[in-house]
Amino acid sequence: MDVLANLALGFSVVLTPTNLLVALVGCVVGTAVGVLPGLGPTATISLLLPVSIYLDRTSSIILMSGIYYGAMYGGSITSILIKIPGEAASVITCLDGYQMARRGRAGAALGISAFASFFAGIVATIGIAFVGPGIAGVALMFGPVEKAALLFLGFVLILGIGEGSKKKGLAMIALGLLLGTVGVDLVSGEDRFVFDVPPLRDGFGIAVVAMGLFGISEVLLMAEGNDKTGGVVSYRQSLRDLLPNRAETLESIGPVVRGSVLGFFLGLLPGGGAMMASFASYMMERKISRHPERFGKGAVAGVAGPEAANNAGAQASFVPLLCLGIPANAVIGVIMGALLMAGVTPGPMLIVSHPELFWGVIASMFVGNLVLVVLNVPLVGLFVSLLRVPTAIMSVLIVVFCVIGAFSLNNSLFDVGAMIGFGVLGYALRKGGYDVAPLLLAFVLGGMFEQNLRQGLIIGFGSPLVFLTSPISAAFLTLAVVVTLAPWVLARFRPRILADLSAASDEIERKPGTGISKP
Repeated sequence: MDVLANLALGFSVVLTPTNLLVALVGCVVGTAVGVLPGLGPTATISLLLPVSIYLDRTSSIILMSGIYYGAMYGGSITSILIKIPGEAASVITCLDGYQMARRGRAGAALGISAFASFFAGIVATIGIAFVGPGIAGVALMFGPVEKAALLFLGFVLILGIGEGSKKKGLAMIALGLLLGTVGVDLVSGEDRFVFDVPPLRDGFGIAVVAMGLFGISEVLLMAEGNDKTGGVVSYRQSLRDLLPNRAETLESIGPVVRGSVLGFFLGLLPGGGAMMASFASYMMERKISRHPERFGKGAVAGVAGPEAANNAGAQASFVPLLCLGIPANAVIGVIMGALLMAGVTPGPMLIVSHPELFWGVIASMFVGNLVLVVLNVPLVGLFVSLLRVPTAIMSVLIVVFCVIGAFSLNNSLFDVGAMIGFGVLGYALRKGGYDVAPLLLAFVLGGMFEQNLRQGLIIGFGSPLVFLTSPISAAFLTLAVVVTLAPWVLARFRPRILADLSAASDEIERKPGTGISKP
């Protein structure tokens, strides 16, 4: 009953004209930020920090949280329509969402994405209200050693994503890790692979790499195609065709529920968050699917599960911030800065000292998710109509879109050139049968993994045994070994098991008086 009373307090705070308007603005801006690659919620919220001074502290956090989970909604739109992830967490959606669009099911993919994100957002918000403060202490158990083990498990999961052989997947992960080392070493301060080029000291931006590998390479592949007439959808569709049909809806229910739960718990962990949740959900759905061969070719579960997981993970990451004062990722770190600027210290005493802020932010998540689904679903037809644009025009628009996004990061032409270079690299890799998704995911996680790995080794005085002495780290490493060896063990022993079962069945059928006979 205390939770319900506290939620009533939260709704009394958020259901004021000012806070409703702020929540609406945050969701709209977040969706736009997710659609536009290059900007991202971290940069947008950072730019709005001066504005937060003029707002009530509760209103400012509602605005910034709306931008964050709104970006999770918006990031899927370009991922599905033109295979350009608006957010790092939307990379997985490119794999099956874009293939659904190519089959004329872009509207269904967008609808599944919107409803999955809405359901996951509601589930995560309920989880935050009822169990979040109680289990937030788990985050205190995660230091560099545990984070490094969790990220290592992430690399093992990445190996199963995408198409091609395991060897090609390993090659892409290695290349992604190598690209992630470019820049200044955060531990020693030394330049690595900079070659006296000043812009390289900051390393390559995630958006630059993503737009090149997915956007520019897709344009190059489109340029060598023979389709000169139109885009993916060249016919008029009814509203019924723009939304998921009954079979697609039923197929998406299980992945949405599983992705919501998985995303919520991974969002509570520092180093987890929306991106880890999205590809963990993808791998889980692929492992348990009866038709794993459909993944990467337009599987509904490949869109529903990751979209639910990334939204649930994004909202659950507020729990370590509000309850413990621990930012789970860079975006939450900026929001923590806004709280400190407002004179609020996040931590265990926040619920007691500022209940209107804590419960107001939670209640705003209910309102924000409702606003986002109402905002996005009616626009599905408009989004799908973009696919009627002729391929020749669409390819030019994608290039312009990517160039503006890359330049807007640092107002630097170097980023534009790097994006084009990654586009050519992505084109060559895709022509050679390599999937670029593992490369990008390894690039994104590589910096975090290296930093936590080296900090863990420092804690252990250089001994790698420190990763086995921590129970949590040892559990993650064991799980990584199991995930790695399980396919090999099943492939090796499955024929023998099936043969033994068949022989036993034949023996039973041959015994007289068993009452079993062959039909």
